[in-house]
Amino acid sequence: MSNVAIMGVVFVMLQLLRGLVIMSECKRHRILMVSDFFYPNFGGVENHIYYLSQCLLKRGHKVVVMTHAYGNRSGVRYMTGGLKVYYIPWKPFLMQNTLPTFYGTLPIMRTVLIREKITIVHGHQAFSTLCHEALMHARTMGYKVVFTDHSLYGFADAGSIHMNKVLQFTLADVTQAICVSHTSKENTVLRSGLPPEKVYVIPNAVDTAMFKPAPEQLSCKEIIIVVISRLVYRKGADLLVEVIPAVCRLFPNVRFIVGGDGPKRVRIEEMREKHSLQDRVEMLGAVPHAQVRSVLITGHIFLNSSLTEAFCIAILEAASCGLLTVSTRVGGVPEVLPDDMVVLAEPDPSDMVRAIQKAIHFLPRIDPQAMHLRMKKLYSWHDVAKRTEIVYDRALAFSNQDLLDRLSRYLPCGAWAGKIFFVVMLIDFLLWRLLQWWQPSTEIEEVPDFSMMNQNYVDNPTQHYPPDG
Repeated sequence: MSNVAIMGVVFVMLQLLRGLVIMSECKRHRILMVSDFFYPNFGGVENHIYYLSQCLLKRGHKVVVMTHAYGNRSGVRYMTGGLKVYYIPWKPFLMQNTLPTFYGTLPIMRTVLIREKITIVHGHQAFSTLCHEALMHARTMGYKVVFTDHSLYGFADAGSIHMNKVLQFTLADVTQAICVSHTSKENTVLRSGLPPEKVYVIPNAVDTAMFKPAPEQLSCKEIIIVVISRLVYRKGADLLVEVIPAVCRLFPNVRFIVGGDGPKRVRIEEMREKHSLQDRVEMLGAVPHAQVRSVLITGHIFLNSSLTEAFCIAILEAASCGLLTVSTRVGGVPEVLPDDMVVLAEPDPSDMVRAIQKAIHFLPRIDPQAMHLRMKKLYSWHDVAKRTEIVYDRALAFSNQDLLDRLSRYLPCGAWAGKIFFVVMLIDFLLWRLLQWWQPSTEIEEVPDFSMMNQNYVDNPTQHYPPDG
């Protein structure tokens, strides 16, 4: 046998041993991630699901994603590392959410759960219709369910009241819940009535391999302030309309780069025309996530003007690229970065201008490379995956309850709402029983397991940006 052949055999044996070590360290889970928000759409929830799934795959678990169809993208697709995605044939109805059907997704959900031999269903985002229906059906069928809340909601307006009641219904029988910040945990516990001991805090992370500083530090002769955000009310686009002209008046050497799109873009463009700032405010429009880093490294300061934020991954991406952050002091933002890496301000134009002024004077002391190295230690998707794995273990440790015990959890949700939720879940149970009679589980073909991970990917899962699956 040649030396090359011997080396090949040794390499295969080492990989088998590596897999056995991973499997001996943790119990293998079979996880179904469900949300209306996934690629090719881009955002914080989409990134979270993708990177968490990749790291869980690396740790030896099986992960499958379910989302709705995006345009012509329907059916089963494979992404980097063998991540399997079911794009079910439901079209988005409003803001990337599918139309609520209550029971319409039950047959396809049951089929996927049986085909993939799933043990845990993990739903993401309170605003996702598909997530709520998946958790409802999964509990009916006796699966353990975990929910991750990525946003903050109020208590006064009609939309928030409606959403909070839906969340209370969905989480009445959830096994475990995860929030991305302590502020988000307090908000979720108040809105849903979940016992605090069932809710865990696991922050987001950043792909530091993708978000690196520029090779050479920028000169401070001209200071560039970067804004990359959806230009909507919740993201504080109206604040930008007042802050940008005031900063430009105070500092002649400051220039703004605004990336993003949305209904408030017109207001920013009108402001630029009114104050003749066309040469100092550059509007990029929508920026694909793969190009965000190339925009960030052209700037010195990252400006976040959100009015509400559970965590804000954009701040992590900017800090990983070596930018000093100026942000509104809202939601979970104060928990994200150390005090010497961010300047916080109240969501008020004058206070934000003062914060930017403070950040400009602080700039000479910023070392982008040192900031990047600190971010690598502070935030890692591998750490997020390990902590999520612990939540899965605790979820599986819960004993199954009979139907009456489960249904009784919905009655305290309200004088009338509790009875409605009780009936909804009872009907869901009867429909599931009907499906079991109509198409027994033994008639649904199970999918064989296989892995598409190569060695380079196993070592560096976050260095591979999700391709067009």
